[in-house]
Amino acid sequence: MIQILNLSKSFGNSEVLKNIELSFSAGNVYGIVGENGAGKTTLFNCIAGLEKFDGQIKYSKGILKNVLGFLPTDSYFFSKITGGEYLQLLCNARNVELTNTSEKNIFDLPLNQFAETYSTGMKKKLAITAILLQQNKVFVLDEPFNGVDIQSNILIKAVILKLKSLNKIVIISSHIFSTLKETCDELHLLKNGVIIKSVLPNNFSLIEEELKDINFINKINNLGLI
Repeated sequence: MIQILNLSKSFGNSEVLKNIELSFSAGNVYGIVGENGAGKTTLFNCIAGLEKFDGQIKYSKGILKNVLGFLPTDSYFFSKITGGEYLQLLCNARNVELTNTSEKNIFDLPLNQFAETYSTGMKKKLAITAILLQQNKVFVLDEPFNGVDIQSNILIKAVILKLKSLNKIVIISSHIFSTLKETCDELHLLKNGVIIKSVLPNNFSLIEEELKDINFINKINNLGLI
């Protein structure tokens, strides 16, 4: 289990996260949703150990960073490293032997090609493949469906459900609400750095409605489209 206790994060005088209290159990998929700027990426960076913060993050089975596979919104790749070398590098970081690479290349990526030449979607698929091959216990996926083709989105959803069946902890964010409904066991709505609502599947529609701006029709009308 992961417990987030009274987590707050500020950048200068700007408080981005305010007293976050969450818990994540093995065998479940959790969605963190909210508008741009709500604090989702900052929260994920805190969980991944990339940001200092006030409060606590506890993991019941040891050191979280040693078993966590983190997919940032934009992954970084060294120049002149091939896709295959990137997979090997991340496996080496976990002392995991990488074998039968071609069979594990589930997105059919050109692994002999430099990763920096990949498209945005290909880079995301390479990064996802790498953290899967690391045999992590916890997965934090920041917008895993963005920039990825429809077929790969279907595959990513299937992978998430497989991780759930393997008793992993999966935490994801997405602006594609249908993917959250199909994969998540619980949704948490983050607004202005605060968790304002947490719901189970039978109440996911409450989050969906909350995300809709009741004035969106007026906003569109204000454009004066003809």
